[in-house]
Amino acid sequence: MKAADVRAMSVDQLNDELAKLKKEQFNLRFQGATGQLEKTSRVREIRRDVARIKTIARQKAAEAKA
Repeated sequence: MKAADVRAMSVDQLNDELAKLKKEQFNLRFQGATGQLEKTSRVREIRRDVARIKTIARQKAAEAKA
């Protein structure tokens, strides 16, 4: 997911996407613990996407406040 794509989303869409990514992150952690995880790089991608969404959501909140 690109930062430009995330910036184009509304706050509600960001929250929905964040919830979806958190659920996927949980499932990937579970798969890793049970030894069923095939694509280990996906864990890193999800973690970075979560951080990207949180950062942009915080920036949007600061802009709305100012």
